[in-house]
Amino acid sequence: MPIGLITISSIVVFISFLGCCGAIRESVFMTMTYAVFLLILLLLQLTIIVLLFTNKDKFLDAMGDVIDKAWEQDSRENGIFDAIQKSLHCCGKNGITDYITNLPNVPKSCCEGGNCLNPLNVYGGCRSKFQEFMSGSTDLARHVGLGLIVVELVGFIFACCLANNVRNYKRRNVY
Repeated sequence: MPIGLITISSIVVFISFLGCCGAIRESVFMTMTYAVFLLILLLLQLTIIVLLFTNKDKFLDAMGDVIDKAWEQDSRENGIFDAIQKSLHCCGKNGITDYITNLPNVPKSCCEGGNCLNPLNVYGGCRSKFQEFMSGSTDLARHVGLGLIVVELVGFIFACCLANNVRNYKRRNVY
């Protein structure tokens, strides 16, 4: 993941470098290259957002599978899953019944304030909580992505206008 982010960031810096140098040097080629790369980036982001809109159920099922795998790997030792329960305020894969059927004692992270004697203090299942959390994050990512697409579209239009203006200016100065 970090290597992927560094790679993507390097590409974005290179594209920005093309745009800045193209504008400063009044180079039509660099400015149009910047515009083309911006258009490619815009189309990639649009594809990702469309996939997020159309495959939301598959995405949420995959996030539920993450919790299922964490539960299967860590059901006997309360290490990783206990940390998940503390951060999401949840209990077990589907609820407290997962602990009652599998383990003799319920961890304190399953209950508000660590008091599991009162049934009202017991949290719900981690699978549904994690899916709700990721659904909200996905919605936010889609809206931010749409905003970035609009900004990139405006940048693409301005880059094309700048390249056209520079091309016309150079053509006029020849005569």
